[in-house]
Amino acid sequence: MSAAAESEESTVPNTPVDWGIAVATAHRLIKPGPVVPKEEAERTVGQLREVTGVAEAHVRELTGLGADLPLLPGDVVDRRGWVTAAAEGLEALTDGALPAAGQGRAIGGVLAGSAGVQAGMVLAYLGGRVLGQYDPFGGDENGGRLLLVAPNIVAAQRALDVPGEDFRMWVCLHECTHRLQFTAVPWLRDYFAGEVRRFLTDLDDSASGAFNRLPEMIRTMRRRPDDDTTSSSGPIGLVEMLQTPQQREVFDRLIALSTLLEGHADHVMDAVGPSVVPSVATIRARFTARRRGGGMLDRVLRTVLGVDAKVKQYAVGASFTRHVVDAVGMTGFNAIWTSPDTLPLRAELGDPAAWVRRVHP
Repeated sequence: MSAAAESEESTVPNTPVDWGIAVATAHRLIKPGPVVPKEEAERTVGQLREVTGVAEAHVRELTGLGADLPLLPGDVVDRRGWVTAAAEGLEALTDGALPAAGQGRAIGGVLAGSAGVQAGMVLAYLGGRVLGQYDPFGGDENGGRLLLVAPNIVAAQRALDVPGEDFRMWVCLHECTHRLQFTAVPWLRDYFAGEVRRFLTDLDDSASGAFNRLPEMIRTMRRRPDDDTTSSSGPIGLVEMLQTPQQREVFDRLIALSTLLEGHADHVMDAVGPSVVPSVATIRARFTARRRGGGMLDRVLRTVLGVDAKVKQYAVGASFTRHVVDAVGMTGFNAIWTSPDTLPLRAELGDPAAWVRRVHP
């Protein structure tokens, strides 16, 4: 092999997505956010860093999780900073899970670059909307990274016309709950990563016979009731239709876990109460309406990217958490974190009493 060939071979990405191109694309497309006077920006950043520790203390008191863990600040970033961090976390999570397209050939770099551009477009869209995120696969491998996107928090607070201090605390309660879920439950990070990688590894196989199953897929979609909580619509629903039974089992576990994590965090951020967030009822009402809002283009993009399905997860998961806590208390709910076997099945999300009967006979 010539030196030139060796050089070309060494530059071919070993993943199906060139995350460097994804970040560069998103950085070009994303808007900087609202204009904020320097003093206000510095004050907001400082308050966000400080409030994470306070918020997590409230979450620990309510949930009983993580009492012995250190209280750590969050990382306050701008939209570009979130894009970079999100790409790093996604790269770590999916590393080795998908075969690199055309690996070892020049075409592999072309395909990975194309996928990187597409991923960058998605990151740019989400980067203008994400308020915060706990990434268990970014930053310190032992503690992950809690990100707070300052321009998006400011923009959302202004749009909702709610008190800034209350809104910052409310957002931090949600993200600190996510951090506790992964730091106070030792097995959760590896379990989640394993399920994601298992799902992605078999993704191509699950779609290979989709054309032959098309008539059955259409009939199944038509038979679904509108209030079905065990299935999805939009792009997630399409993924479900492409799956083999074995792949569906993994997908169902991922959907159930994601719905639990988001719903639990939504429940906690409201349940902490008006003593911590005096305007919590107003914030929740206006924020829920905002989740459903947006212009036609925004709604189309939300549907294509599966954001609307994510919104549905919040509601279903929060309802499940509330019903279980009402039935067996927070201590009884925390049995959910015992092992993967005590996580709710996807069917149990719409029937919390079934989970209670299974775990608390």
